[in-house]
Amino acid sequence: MTKSDRLIYLPLGGAGEIGMNAYVYGYGKPGKERLILVDIGVTFPDMDSSPGVNLIVPDIAWLETNKKRLDAIFITHAHEDHVGGLGHLWRRLGAPVYARAFTAHHARRKMEDAGQSPDEVTTVSPYPETVKAGPFTVSFLPISHSIPESSGLVIDSPAGRVIHTGDFKLDETPVLGEPFDEALWREVSKGGVKALVCDSTNVFSEHEGRSEASVKPEITKLVAGAKGMVVATTFASNIARLKTLAEAGQAAGRDVCLLGRAMQRMVAAGEATGIIGKFPATIPVEEARDLPRNKLMLIVTGSQGERRAASAQLSRGKYLGMTMKDGDMFLFSSKTIPGNERGVIRIMNAYSEMGVDIVDDSAGRYHVSGHANRPDLLRMHDIVNPEMVIPMHGEHRHLRQHTRLAIEKGRAGALLVNGMMADISGPAPDVVEYIETGRTYLDGSVQIGAMDGIVRDRIRMALNGHVTATVIMDEDDEPLGDAWVEVMGLAELGKSNAPLVEVVEGDLGQILMRMNDKTLRDDDKMEEAIRREVRRSVMDEIGKKPEVTVVISRLIG
Repeated sequence: MTKSDRLIYLPLGGAGEIGMNAYVYGYGKPGKERLILVDIGVTFPDMDSSPGVNLIVPDIAWLETNKKRLDAIFITHAHEDHVGGLGHLWRRLGAPVYARAFTAHHARRKMEDAGQSPDEVTTVSPYPETVKAGPFTVSFLPISHSIPESSGLVIDSPAGRVIHTGDFKLDETPVLGEPFDEALWREVSKGGVKALVCDSTNVFSEHEGRSEASVKPEITKLVAGAKGMVVATTFASNIARLKTLAEAGQAAGRDVCLLGRAMQRMVAAGEATGIIGKFPATIPVEEARDLPRNKLMLIVTGSQGERRAASAQLSRGKYLGMTMKDGDMFLFSSKTIPGNERGVIRIMNAYSEMGVDIVDDSAGRYHVSGHANRPDLLRMHDIVNPEMVIPMHGEHRHLRQHTRLAIEKGRAGALLVNGMMADISGPAPDVVEYIETGRTYLDGSVQIGAMDGIVRDRIRMALNGHVTATVIMDEDDEPLGDAWVEVMGLAELGKSNAPLVEVVEGDLGQILMRMNDKTLRDDDKMEEAIRREVRRSVMDEIGKKPEVTVVISRLIG
C-alpha cells in the first residue's frame, strides 16, 4: 500500500433503508480505485409513492460511469433485495458475477429472464476458496440466515481486511443450511480486521435471537389440532420454514400442496442444488381440489399482502379452484415488514368475514427472524473485534442506533447512508465525497428515474383526476364549433348540480370568446389559458385541481 492509495466504502442502496442492497468497495489512488460491488438488489413499490411501478432498483449511474474500474460483483445470498436487480442492471455494468451454488442458481435465472448469458455467473465454494478481483481477494464465509447458503464476505486489500456480514443471524440449529460457526469466524478475524460492515435490521430487538428449530414443535402442534383445511404462508425464500410447514402437514395426515410460482421455484432450486434434502411429497392443485378439507394443507405465497399472490387471491374468493370456508385455518408464519401492514390486515379481515380462523405471529410462536438481534450484533462485534464498525442494511434510525452501540463499546463507528463515500484506510471512517444516488423504477419494460416526473404525474392524476380539453381552429384562426372535454376520475356532478362536463365546456366557450387574435394564433398561449380555465372551473365545482391535457387542432386552408 502506497501513501496515496486508499480503501473506500460506498453504499448505493441498503444504507438508510431496508432493501435494495448495493455496496461498493474500492482500493487505489483517489478517483482511480479499482472497484467491486457487493449485492445488487431490489425493493418493492407501493401504491402510495410509486403507483404502477413493477420494481425499484438502485441508481447505479455513478458505477456505470466508472464501470471500466469495476472488477467483479459478489452476491451474498439469494433474497430479492440482494440479487433481484442483477438481470435488470448487469448489462450497464458488465462485470463477472460470483456467488455460492444456491445463490448462483437464482442469479443465472435472473440473467436468463433478462435475456443475458447465465455464463457470466461463476459458482464459488466457501472459505477458504478465494476470488481475485483487482487488488481485492474475496472469500465467502458461511453464515446462518433465513435462506440457504447465505454468506458474509472476507474482503482483503493492501489496506487490511474487511468483513461484510451480509444478512445474518447467529443460529446454531437452523433446520436447513449451515449453522453459525463461531470458531470459523474467530479464525478469519484473528489476524486483525479493519472494518466490520454489519447488518442492522434488528438492532432494536433487545432479546437474543431464537433458532429456526424452535418453531417446528409449535407449528406441528398447531397443524395437528386443526379441524378444517389448513393454509399457511411464509416468505417463499425461507426454505427451512417451507420444509417445517410441509412436514407438519404430513405428520397430521394431510396432503400438502404448494401454491405460488416463487415458492415452487425455491423448492426446485433447493432440490437442484442438493440443499433441501428430502422435502415431503406434494400434490398438484388439480388433486387438491378433490380432497376432504381436513386432509389438505396449502402452503401459499403472499405473506406480505401482495395483491397478486395466492393468499390475497384466496381472500378475494377463489384461486385455481380453491376456496376458504368457515372453520378453516390460515397461518401467517412470518413477520409483516414495516409498510406492508395495510395489505396484510386487509387479507386478514377478508378471511375473518369468511369465518376462517387466523393465526399470526403476534405471540412469537410460529416465526423467528432471519436477522441478528441487538445482543447477537454485540456478540458479532466481539467475535470479529474490528477497528471500526460500519452499520448497513437498515433505515437511518437502525444505522444510528447501531453506530451508537459500537462507539459505546470503544470501537470507531460511522453512520454512512447511500451516496456517502468513506475512506476506511485510517483508524475511523472519513467521508470524502458525496455521490448522487437514489432509485430507478422498472416501469413496465423500461427503466425510468425517480426524478423523471413520470411517477409524480401518475400520482397527481390519481389524486386529482384528469381532464382532456379539445379545440378545433379553422383556417381563419377561429374556433370551429364548441370546445369539448372528457374527464377521468372526477365526480359527474358539482355544487351547481349540473353535469361537470357541461359546466367546464360552458366556461371554456366563454374564455375562447374573450381571447384576442394574437392569443388565438399562438398554440402555447391558448393552451396555457385553457388549462388555467379548466382547473379553475373544476375547482369551483368540485374542489379539485385536475391534471389537464389540451389538444388544439388547426385546419390548414
